[in-house]
Amino acid sequence: MRENNGRQVAPAHTLPRAQASAPSQDLELKELDAMVAAPDQGLASEHTSGRTLAGSSPELLHALVAIVGAEAVRINEPMALHTSFAIGGPADYLVFPSEVEQVQSLVRYCVQHSLPYFLMGKGTDLLVQDGGIRGVVIQLSERFARWAVVGHPAEAGTAEGSPAAGQSSRGKYQPDEVEVWAQSGIPLRHLCELVAEQGLAGLEFASGIPGTLGGAVFMNAGAYGGEMKDVLVEAEVLSPDGQRRFSLSNEGLRLGYRHSVVQDQKLIVLAARMLLHRDEPAAIRARMAELWQRRCEKQPLEYPSAGSVFKRPPGHYVGPMIQELGLQGTKIGGAEVSTKHAGFIVNRGGATAADVLRLIALIQERVKERFGVDLEPEIRIVGEP
Repeated sequence: MRENNGRQVAPAHTLPRAQASAPSQDLELKELDAMVAAPDQGLASEHTSGRTLAGSSPELLHALVAIVGAEAVRINEPMALHTSFAIGGPADYLVFPSEVEQVQSLVRYCVQHSLPYFLMGKGTDLLVQDGGIRGVVIQLSERFARWAVVGHPAEAGTAEGSPAAGQSSRGKYQPDEVEVWAQSGIPLRHLCELVAEQGLAGLEFASGIPGTLGGAVFMNAGAYGGEMKDVLVEAEVLSPDGQRRFSLSNEGLRLGYRHSVVQDQKLIVLAARMLLHRDEPAAIRARMAELWQRRCEKQPLEYPSAGSVFKRPPGHYVGPMIQELGLQGTKIGGAEVSTKHAGFIVNRGGATAADVLRLIALIQERVKERFGVDLEPEIRIVGEP
């Protein structure tokens, strides 16, 4: 089994750190007690004026650092720096685990101490409200991004837990089939590039989808006629109390349109296996380039956004309905209905979550009045107003 570390990829459309009104803190153990004892040194800021951080205490900070290391803990972190919308108030605590055991320990600690926690990837489908997120935010991204080719018949069975030679998790291999394993934090675009280099096809449809593999499993992400359901063999998940790690097959994941059992049961995706097939790298890259060009032509990638705002209702298309209503270009604050793709709301500069939510509500109201259709958000709205 060839295992690789995912190379770090900068998140799209994040504001420079210098623009954040409350700088993040990379904690050193020797600083923890001082920071808790003197909130004005970093534990509190204009973001937290008038409120108390969830569970703020030297014990909590020491516990987080003991689990993931001082360099992987930040407090009062503006979530605008960690979402593709470039919007969002501060997280009380933001941690970046790099090992499965760390994720499990963090979840167990939060549950045992009645602390709220929230799992996220690269934040490409999130609208974090302006009041931020209370408790502990656990981000699975570039630090949690190992991957491996595990299913080539000539190599399978050479590492613990990999399939026996000539076998995949679904049964016998077809001659050109290869199984790939990856942790949930690997950026999906990067994974597509990596497997293309290996001459492995099947993920081209996902090559322009932002976010992580875990997020793609969570919502059964799809584009251009493909979806994760087509390639997923199984996913390794963690129970919401952190006590059980187990695998779910493709069928067990109950993958539907932008939906999976992971959402229903609040499971945490740790890793996934995908079944791909061999092809010429040049041919794979050509298909990826074509799909990327189509995406660039139709989507407002030049502005921060969280992708398509609404799920597609049966029998209708969201974009044309919004166009017919004449809502393209409508602005509230810094948020605008994209003039390039009516299904997107973009941050034209300085947008708040409140701006976006007011625009969402306006669209929903007008679409309901004209077409009798209830639009359901596809983006996830989290945090406090």
